[in-house]
Amino acid sequence: MALTCINLILKPHESFFRMKPRLLISLLAASTLAGGCTVWPEYLRPTIETPAAYKEAKAYPGWKVAEPGDQKAGGAWWKVYDDAQLDSLLTDAANANHSIQQAEARYRQAEALSRVARASLFPSLTGNAAATRSQRSGTSSGSGKTAQPAPQNSYNLGVTAGWEVDLWGRIKNGIESGDATLAANAADLNAAILSVQTTVAQDYFQLRILDSQFKLLNDTADAYEKSLKLTNNRYAVGLASRTEIAQAETQLRTTRAQAIDINAQRAQLEHAIAVLIGLAPADFSLPPMPLAYDANFKLPDTPASLPSELLERRPDIAAAERRAAAANAQIGIAKAALFPSLTLGATLGFQSSSLSNLFSVPSRIWSLGPELALSIFDGGQRKGQTDAAIAAYDLSVSVYKQTVLDGFQEVEDNLASLRILEDEFKEQQAAVRFARESLQQTDNRYKAGTVDYLSVVIVQTTALTAERNALTLLGRRLTASVGLIKALGGNPDISGTKPAN
Repeated sequence: MALTCINLILKPHESFFRMKPRLLISLLAASTLAGGCTVWPEYLRPTIETPAAYKEAKAYPGWKVAEPGDQKAGGAWWKVYDDAQLDSLLTDAANANHSIQQAEARYRQAEALSRVARASLFPSLTGNAAATRSQRSGTSSGSGKTAQPAPQNSYNLGVTAGWEVDLWGRIKNGIESGDATLAANAADLNAAILSVQTTVAQDYFQLRILDSQFKLLNDTADAYEKSLKLTNNRYAVGLASRTEIAQAETQLRTTRAQAIDINAQRAQLEHAIAVLIGLAPADFSLPPMPLAYDANFKLPDTPASLPSELLERRPDIAAAERRAAAANAQIGIAKAALFPSLTLGATLGFQSSSLSNLFSVPSRIWSLGPELALSIFDGGQRKGQTDAAIAAYDLSVSVYKQTVLDGFQEVEDNLASLRILEDEFKEQQAAVRFARESLQQTDNRYKAGTVDYLSVVIVQTTALTAERNALTLLGRRLTASVGLIKALGGNPDISGTKPAN
């Protein structure tokens, strides 16, 4: 078939016109469907070495072996947190977030451009109709006569068809590039949805942690107020000094100030969530929702996933790989421009100077024939375009490989964070337990008059700090948990123990 293509190009003589139309069309169609004389090899996915397993997964107890029953989540990864408010927020974000809508519009644009590229496979058909009246110059013939010819009418009606034979794979590569770009934009849309949803979830959990800290500070301030009242009573009977009253007041006011500061951080998170779900901050609010937890609190388990599976699961990796495929096809298009293009054209219609005779047999016109076009000299333009396409492909391959490595790093980072934070949380919980015990004993000794109030202040500060650190660690664990799900590409297969609400 390739030899036939070349013969048609090199010898478009009279034998071409003597071919039966059916044979000619069949020959050119077969050449096109066969990919013509391809000038660039087919795309192969860039190879990248993947580790057999994640290093950090070996030590993280929450990394469990996936089971068939884990499929029940059906892609709604946030269901494992068993939080109705979170469900509602993520639904709103998917429907109204403007970043997601932008990605969806880019996908629809790519889908339309893919149809445009595919349309080049088919002939184009153009109809035309014209009616003109013209006056020729009386001196343009050079005969020296100055008499002006009479005005003339011209009527034209016809249909023109054109079809480019894809000899060198230009159209084929254009379709492949469009399809790959469409797939990349579909992956971008999935990546945008995942990014927005995980950001909403992380902001939401941080807001609930702040609510928990706000409640802790207010409860502590209430306790400090009782201590202040006790100190005032002791001062009234000469058992406490004015210094102890000042210490109690300082402790109380400082704690209240810290509670007020929580409101500023919470407001910013609430505003961020509002924008993520497509609302103005003025139109959105969340009621206080302290996060209940205890020493048995456990994050959802995440089933084991091989690093090689990450290449299929993460939408940003899929998008980068598809863009490498599109860039490879663009090289084929640039290469094809170095060779002649062959277009088969046909015209059928009527032309007459009289409207009444327009549709008569003598007024009929037609033409049929190929058009061969080749740029003889362009100052290196096409060669430069080819080199640029090759460089763009090399760039896209490097971006793909870097995206894969970044994905591996994000999984390892979040696995390490979960493992380390879990150990740290256990120690901090023990610190909270002993701080509470110390506070109770010191408070009793102060009431008995065996220690001064400074000792109480020190123990109270230590206990409050331990409690707040525990809540901060819990927030970091929740953030890392959602971060791991995002790093795994959404991971629709997760299940496990539900955290307490």
